[in-house]
Amino acid sequence: MKLKRALGLEGGEAVAFVGAGGKTSVMFELAGELTTPVFLTTSTHMGEWQADLADQHHVITSAEELQKIDFNNSKTVLLTGPASADPSILEAIYQHCWTHGYSLLIEADGARQRPIKAPAAYEPVIPPWVDQVVVMAGLGGLGKTLDSDSVHRPEIFARLAGLGLGEEIRAAHLAQVLRSASGGLKGIPEDVSRILFLNQAEGEIPQAQGARLASILDDVFDRVLIGSLQQPHAEGPVSSTHSRTVGIILAAGGSERLGQPKQLLEWRGVPFVRQVVQTALSAGLAPLVVVTGSDRVAVEGALSDLPVKCVPNPDWVDGQSSSMRVGLDSLPVRCDRVMFLLSDQPQVSPLLIRQLIERHNQQRAPITAPMMRERRGNPVLFGKETFEVLQRITGDEGGRAAFNKFKVDTLPWIDDRALLDVDQVSDYDKLIRAYFDFT
Repeated sequence: MKLKRALGLEGGEAVAFVGAGGKTSVMFELAGELTTPVFLTTSTHMGEWQADLADQHHVITSAEELQKIDFNNSKTVLLTGPASADPSILEAIYQHCWTHGYSLLIEADGARQRPIKAPAAYEPVIPPWVDQVVVMAGLGGLGKTLDSDSVHRPEIFARLAGLGLGEEIRAAHLAQVLRSASGGLKGIPEDVSRILFLNQAEGEIPQAQGARLASILDDVFDRVLIGSLQQPHAEGPVSSTHSRTVGIILAAGGSERLGQPKQLLEWRGVPFVRQVVQTALSAGLAPLVVVTGSDRVAVEGALSDLPVKCVPNPDWVDGQSSSMRVGLDSLPVRCDRVMFLLSDQPQVSPLLIRQLIERHNQQRAPITAPMMRERRGNPVLFGKETFEVLQRITGDEGGRAAFNKFKVDTLPWIDDRALLDVDQVSDYDKLIRAYFDFT
């Protein structure tokens, strides 16, 4: 996967890079992928800094010099010099990029080419106006001895990780430093997107270590990228991109044709909606939102002992899209992706949900859906780039209206029983026979 897609960038953003394990390399790799002109600079003191990799390199000592430089026909422009650490000059560079729609990539600290680091008291220097902060860490540092050869500022790392100098660095130690407000999260503005890039994932063991770190750090980072700049795949340097998946269960419908609340029909001894919630929880969706409407009291009562958030939709008669909007309005800040599930499909398995998530981890298409016998099914996973469109959908069309506006990546699925849903009594009978009729 290309870095641009993995980071969710469109071009024109300001991104700061901190940490260790390949900051400069990832910045120039990303600059090559972006279609907009790209300015690269630093918020700390820096010298030549691989100047030969840029189309232009200028050492500036004042904001006025920025206006005198001819940037025409240049894809990448590197700005360095002692004044690059001056906030007023950095602000001027940002304003210039923002005005012209250029991308701005900023290296906000140093690591002396070590795979892992801990920040000193005076770093990183992250401007408050950046759109995204990418925290870098090299998986090549795991298994190494904690010393100055493997870690930049090992004494600080040791204190944050609860590890002694000379001891082996394990994934748990790195995770503790990365989630610390004095470590990986240090200096990141409150409302800025936080991305972790675990570089140096060459081989099965580092890949597995990266996946484990992603699972235990998804509560503090909006996305966790795993990849290798040294040994990239043909599709790009990122092998997978992980993030929390919020689950939204649509359970507000009135079940007019059925004549009774389908959310409360029995499946393996429990109501439909309870089964769907239990499946979503076991598959790792978190947090989990249930949108209720018709028969709200009974539906919410069936879930009273489960760790879910029930959100009422007072306009449920307006169709499924109104419930989707209510669910989207309840999402946590900086939610990265959401999966919609239907309360009349209790047969959907945790495996299908996990496979859809893994597929999205690898492809990061705007929409990921299962495909069974050339028919798209449910549940469907939507990336955050689709949220604005989903909020504008009206009527009972649901998420289908977004399929014509975004690329849909499909997961082949052999069990077409997952297509079954319940609108009337005959549908319920068909569903029960499909799973419980062994004659």
